[in-house]
Amino acid sequence: MRPGLDSLADLARLRSGIRSCRWSSYDRTGGNADNWPIKAGETVELGATDAAGCVRHIWMTTRETDSNLRRLVLRAYWDGEETPSVLTPVGDFFGLGHAKATYFQSLPLQASYLGLNCWFPMPFARGARFTVTNDSDEDSFLYFYIDYQEWDEEPQDLGRFHAHWRRRLVTDECSPRGPNARGHMDRLNLDGDDNYVVLDVQGRGHYVGCCLHVDTDETGWWGEGDDMFFIDGEPWPPRLHGTGTEDYFCGAWNYNQLSVPYSTPYYGYHFKGNADYTGKHSQYRFHIEDPVYFERSLRLAIEHGHANDRQGDWTSTAYWYQVGRTAPLPDLGPFEARVPYAFGGLERWPGKARRELPR
Repeated sequence: MRPGLDSLADLARLRSGIRSCRWSSYDRTGGNADNWPIKAGETVELGATDAAGCVRHIWMTTRETDSNLRRLVLRAYWDGEETPSVLTPVGDFFGLGHAKATYFQSLPLQASYLGLNCWFPMPFARGARFTVTNDSDEDSFLYFYIDYQEWDEEPQDLGRFHAHWRRRLVTDECSPRGPNARGHMDRLNLDGDDNYVVLDVQGRGHYVGCCLHVDTDETGWWGEGDDMFFIDGEPWPPRLHGTGTEDYFCGAWNYNQLSVPYSTPYYGYHFKGNADYTGKHSQYRFHIEDPVYFERSLRLAIEHGHANDRQGDWTSTAYWYQVGRTAPLPDLGPFEARVPYAFGGLERWPGKARRELPR
């Protein structure tokens, strides 16, 4: 039995060689100043250990205003690694897109407005370290708990937890046209090269889910994009090829049957914009029962609309377990490149030409 990684049915079993530990922002003077100020440009270490063990729960909160949920960047390092395995803005790590607070309940992530919780287990053999960086020019703060276990035994056959945030302003890729399966003229995507990339990694592991956030001022349904999992360098079409964005996120029929956001343990549409599909939207899908396994590499890419015909501000956070990562996770860029795009009308999006992120 792996220490500390047990099912509900095994909860009553007593253990030895496990110590419950915590890092938190409590006031060391005994007072009630229980958050840590994080000045502009500052990196603070939330906690570090050289032992073996596993993080079991993380809780955090901070303010929502002024894109603060994108201002602070969370990093986690396992086993003395020099580059982080977790690299994502604080709000996005917990499933909040658009730098906005909301309510949702999934199995691994939950948000009660700004009460942010993570239950992904994060094992380590030779130490763990957590930092938060404020790489903006405005001061901030953070309340936090990181509850972890120290183990007498090193974990065996356990991948290391990873999380990474991505962003892209997607545009109409003007894909070629031809007859579809019913003989009708249609846009065609025969390689997936222009899809929105959620995850692209080398190594051995398994993918366990993502949160995807869309913001657009273009009316009409943006969710006909197929999900494509390219495993171990396989060519198009991959053996895991889906039928539409809302299908991958376990919804159907343009999400129109529901007038309010919803959340379940494994999937949800937890932030809903306008009825004409403009505005901000968020969805998640966790592969708790059905991880996607890879031996050498995994590239998960989703069409932004059918054959990449939609435009907007797309961001995502992917979650996976891995060993043997061969390259650092891509940098997030400066805070100005993470501020949500302010879709206030068509004048904010002049045409469909390929654009750089706003600075």
